[in-house]
Amino acid sequence: MAYTLQIGDQAFDFNLKATDGNYYGLRDFSDSRILVVFFTCNHCPYVLGSDEVTRETAEKFASQGVRFIAINSNSPNTYEEDSFENMVLRMNEKRFPWVYLHDQTQEIALAYGALKTPHFYVFDENRKLVYTGRAVDQPRDASKITVNDLDRTLSELLSERAVSVPVTNPIGCNIKWEGKERHWMPPEACDLV
Repeated sequence: MAYTLQIGDQAFDFNLKATDGNYYGLRDFSDSRILVVFFTCNHCPYVLGSDEVTRETAEKFASQGVRFIAINSNSPNTYEEDSFENMVLRMNEKRFPWVYLHDQTQEIALAYGALKTPHFYVFDENRKLVYTGRAVDQPRDASKITVNDLDRTLSELLSERAVSVPVTNPIGCNIKWEGKERHWMPPEACDLV
């Protein structure tokens, strides 16, 4: 079995607490035509370098029924900046157009096979995976971006065209696993990066 979700796989449900104090699962987004689930955090330079581009993409497609769901699975014992309290502070400051969920047990990161921050998963109206990987080719420095895979994918989906490039390698920092050193990855994931 593959480590990360494969094209055609069903979205894995969750029940996670958001920075607004509410709990969310897939049912809460049932009216959305397309779901973008992405694993992120507060400290990673690849996240910090591309968050505003992700915001632009989310805002661009919001009126067409696309919802973004951000999940932080990082251990705050590795980076204190990734604690739930700091997630709340970051959302209050940045006011991103997505719910920001806390995967405290890291079970959802494992279920999705999240490799990096950021790592994007795009699901169609049937909640089948149609794209996974990076959003852009230079997430650490938005001024150097030449390819926006996420924008292209959403444009193709909404135009009822096939996704031309359904899989790319996520670019970023690895998920920070509880009780592991900062660069540890599950052994079954190591051949993917």
